[in-house]
Amino acid sequence: MPSTISRLSPRVGLSAALPLAAIPALLLSVSLLAQNVDQPRPFRVEVSQAPVLHLSGEVDSNSPAVWDLVRGRNTLFVMTSMNGRPSTASGASFGSLGPAREATIEPWPGGGVWMEAIVKDVDDTWYGYYHNELPANMCRGPEKVIPRIGTARSVDHGRTWEALGVILEAPPRTYDCGTDNKYFVGGVGDFTVQLDAASQDLYFFYSLYLRNQSGQGVGVARLAWADRDEPTGRIMVWRNGAWLPATAIGRTQSLWVYPSASPLFPTTEGWHDDDPAVNAFWGPSVHWNTYLSRYLMLLNRAEDDSFTQEGVYLSSVASLENPEAWSEPMKILDGGQWYPQVLGLESGEGTDKTAGERARLFMLGTSRHFIRFIR
Repeated sequence: MPSTISRLSPRVGLSAALPLAAIPALLLSVSLLAQNVDQPRPFRVEVSQAPVLHLSGEVDSNSPAVWDLVRGRNTLFVMTSMNGRPSTASGASFGSLGPAREATIEPWPGGGVWMEAIVKDVDDTWYGYYHNELPANMCRGPEKVIPRIGTARSVDHGRTWEALGVILEAPPRTYDCGTDNKYFVGGVGDFTVQLDAASQDLYFFYSLYLRNQSGQGVGVARLAWADRDEPTGRIMVWRNGAWLPATAIGRTQSLWVYPSASPLFPTTEGWHDDDPAVNAFWGPSVHWNTYLSRYLMLLNRAEDDSFTQEGVYLSSVASLENPEAWSEPMKILDGGQWYPQVLGLESGEGTDKTAGERARLFMLGTSRHFIRFIR
């Protein structure tokens, strides 16, 4: 049986700089200026108040969305996860989802599972990618976990899943049993994925919780889409300007060691030192913005080892192939809550992976804001 590891999120509200009761309809307008040669012209982001909208399931991770046909009708599916158990809900829009029903994964990978990303194939098979937390049994003392990333597939709209294995882990012995981090002794997780425009490579943007500060932040890996059904050991990790493969261990090649990634946005105050202060980006979500013709990444920024939210940030890039081209993250919201996501409003198209000029900004499965992109 799977464990019921809990990662209950602190309900961190908007900071005093932006009290909800005191602000007009327009909360914030941020100009994102050209940061590098990849960004040819600036664009602005406006965040404004909106009627409250809740996803129907409880949320403690990114929540993937997929449009699929059911009896000839376009239907929106959203997966939410809480306490290490994913659920699926469906409806005509984000505002009309039915109840979330628990999904099953066989064989269960152990520990807790948070389904954070889904890619629908051309034959309507869903490929899901999950954050998997295992007890840190190598450490004595308070219960903490070490996360990794796995994958599964579904042919029944996310009700049942066939596990395809673990595809990304932190390198061996990169954990810290003496850490004051509230949840993790190390590991990788809290991630999102994006399939490139040519459907050749699937890119993973994931959080790095390794022992050394140089191995903390947001990393990038990629998997050839052709390997989606047999992905174990196939992922490549971006490190020092190159894509590095995993290394097989043992004669049967049943175990794999994955390189540590070079963080896109380095951590300046680490997760595992003796100082409770932290300055680290984590929990990315990425969508293709059809209006800007750019990929946009939302990020949490933590200010202590309990993951207290300092703000929500945005970075952008024109194509996924060069991880070093992502722009410097710019703050779009003070404080806020975990797992910020842009969810597109276009019927039959808008999801957590695709959005247009105007969309919903969700945090912890609740939206109180519209987000608008202005060029």
